[in-house]
Amino acid sequence: MQAALVAAGIFVSRVLGLVRESLKARYLGASGSIVADAFSAAFRIPNLLQNLFGEGALSASFIPVYSNLLAQGKREEADKVAGAIATLLGLVTAILVLLGVVSAPLLVDVIARGFEGERRDLTIQLTRILFPGAALFVYSAWCLGILNSHRRFFLSYAAPVAWNGVMIAVLLVSRADEPAMLAVKVAWASVAGAALQALVQVPTVLSVAKSMRLGSMSLDANVREVVRNFVPAFFSRGVVQVSSYVDQLIASLLPVGSVALLSYGQAITLLPISLFGMSISASELPEMSSATGDAAANAAHIRERLQSGLKRIAFFVVPSAAAFLILGDVLVAALYQRGRFTFADTWITWGILMAASVGLMASTMGRMYSSAFYAMRDTRTPLRFAIVRVTIAALGGWVFATRAPGWVGLPAESGTAALTLWSGVAAGIEFALLRRKLRSAIGATGVATGRMAVLWMAALASAGIGFYVKLNVSASPLIAAVAVFSAYGVSYFALTAAFGVETSVATIKRLSRIGR
Repeated sequence: MQAALVAAGIFVSRVLGLVRESLKARYLGASGSIVADAFSAAFRIPNLLQNLFGEGALSASFIPVYSNLLAQGKREEADKVAGAIATLLGLVTAILVLLGVVSAPLLVDVIARGFEGERRDLTIQLTRILFPGAALFVYSAWCLGILNSHRRFFLSYAAPVAWNGVMIAVLLVSRADEPAMLAVKVAWASVAGAALQALVQVPTVLSVAKSMRLGSMSLDANVREVVRNFVPAFFSRGVVQVSSYVDQLIASLLPVGSVALLSYGQAITLLPISLFGMSISASELPEMSSATGDAAANAAHIRERLQSGLKRIAFFVVPSAAAFLILGDVLVAALYQRGRFTFADTWITWGILMAASVGLMASTMGRMYSSAFYAMRDTRTPLRFAIVRVTIAALGGWVFATRAPGWVGLPAESGTAALTLWSGVAAGIEFALLRRKLRSAIGATGVATGRMAVLWMAALASAGIGFYVKLNVSASPLIAAVAVFSAYGVSYFALTAAFGVETSVATIKRLSRIGR
């Protein structure tokens, strides 16, 4: 139920996120668009604070300590920790935002090294506008940590609806503006939306943490533990984001529009990672962290929660990967193919989705394994393996993206797909290392081979049905997508239910009761 609430919140916010990306693609374009490249690059740079400092490291270091105190009935002590962390966040993020605004030219040269002239200047301008909003995202992550620990999951994950909603409104109202001016307005809208996203969570946070005092500088043992675990978690929890920054740096060396195309593709590939990997791992982290028995009992508890989460992830991520591989063009066309986003852009983006399908399972399951380590207060093991992943992704990604297309006679634009493919390989290596290391601590884990075979067989057969529908439906991209994915989804649930997969059987039973 808790994972369902997280998934519901993420689903609503991600759907609006895709609407935002669709409008952005329509009005800013992709291939050959300097403005689209600049906005996509600038949008990522200040979000480093949100993705790593906030949602990543803060959740991994703060939630285990805060949840464990609540489980022991030490509510006042837990709220004291929350207040101290909020104060520290205010000081640190204020400094980082100031540094970010001042050093924007340097950051752009590092993250988007291939940008020059007008593209570089616009990226710097947009980065400076967006940076203050990053501090607000960090406070949203602090709210998320408190609400998740109190099992209030939906609000914190649905709050980005406010952020996306403000940007969507500006895109629609100002769509006739010149692209560079529109990009500036959307950047300011992002900052306003970030403030709204944080504010909508504050009343509920204050209602569950009644004894919390903001402004406290207490550095007791619990606060020190959060701070001590923060640094390794900063890198390891946000490895997906770190890898995406490396990907963007490499993409900036490819033809104009490659950064934007990579961004559009990643917006789609991150949907199942967020919707299933993040929702399940986020709901399980407080549960795994609440274990208060001896070492053997805690290990058994963590293994049980981990196994349950992995099964649920596999059920949803396998069909996602199959859809990207076989039906990705339908999805991309429905979301983006209009206005300045062309048919050729759709095919390049589909190539990115096909490449992403290789590492999709590893990326989502890897989040669960990292959460298990965080529940055991071990943030350093995921850090070591994250370093391995990013190093492999960076070195191999540069070769694959900038050299491999020429070796096989493909256009340079296809380097974005090659880059994504190698990132998936690196994610698979990290996942294997995490699983092997955790086995020595809590025993063997993972989804049974037979179950995986059933899921893949059902997904590929259902994708074949969807492909047949695609070939025989003549309609607009949106209508075609509804027809194709309706056939695909129904077929997948029917086949997995026929093989007795419990997730599918339980879902069908719930739907049948609702229909009565």
